[in-house]
Amino acid sequence: MSATNTLQLNDGEKLRQTGVFLNEFYLAYKSVTEAGYTVDFATPNGVVTTIDEESLNNKYWKENSIVKDEALAFIKTDSLFNNPKTLEQAIERKSDYIGLIIPGGQGLMIDLKDDLNIPILLKQFAKENKPTGLICHAPSLLLIIPKEENPYIGFKVNAVSPFEEFVIERFIMNGKPKNRKIAKNLRKLGLKYRSKLPKANYAVKDRNLVTSQNPFSGKAFNKLFLQALDEYLVSIDRK
Repeated sequence: MSATNTLQLNDGEKLRQTGVFLNEFYLAYKSVTEAGYTVDFATPNGVVTTIDEESLNNKYWKENSIVKDEALAFIKTDSLFNNPKTLEQAIERKSDYIGLIIPGGQGLMIDLKDDLNIPILLKQFAKENKPTGLICHAPSLLLIIPKEENPYIGFKVNAVSPFEEFVIERFIMNGKPKNRKIAKNLRKLGLKYRSKLPKANYAVKDRNLVTSQNPFSGKAFNKLFLQALDEYLVSIDRK
């Protein structure tokens, strides 16, 4: 997960609080742990994740108001969440893991986007066909792997849509961040981007890669990611 807490807008003229979107993180976490999996957390330099204050708005929790309270309690009390591993430690232990999830939020556009450990993790999980879930803004991390060594060229992907980016910048943040136009850049790199209407519960699975569109896509993402985990376990049982 991202560990940054500040986003520059309009070429640095404006600063905004940012971080990881709470429901994009917690709904995925809840889904995999309820399915019986254990989870480790990792961030740049092992810094505890900051939650984007925008993600506390009840409009993102319309069907999950009780879960919101559960999530808020979790981030205050869970020892693993509050003592994350470094990304380097995650790489060292990569053979221990069968899946990777990177939740969205603008924070990752600041730190994970420039972290050299991210392409190492993404390429390693791709090489071993391990389920990799990238939520909302997180599919933009595929862009930092050079095309000639990018294992996901030609894959179908989803991410925050151009219209949703516009709405976020115009009406929520009131400013433009440096890293944007995710869908356009994914297509330019050679991935097959597809999306649905804003606020759609939408995700795409192509082989081991699961990507989703927005904070309202939790159900679709969780269903496909659990499916990817099941398929991976079946594949290794056959070996």
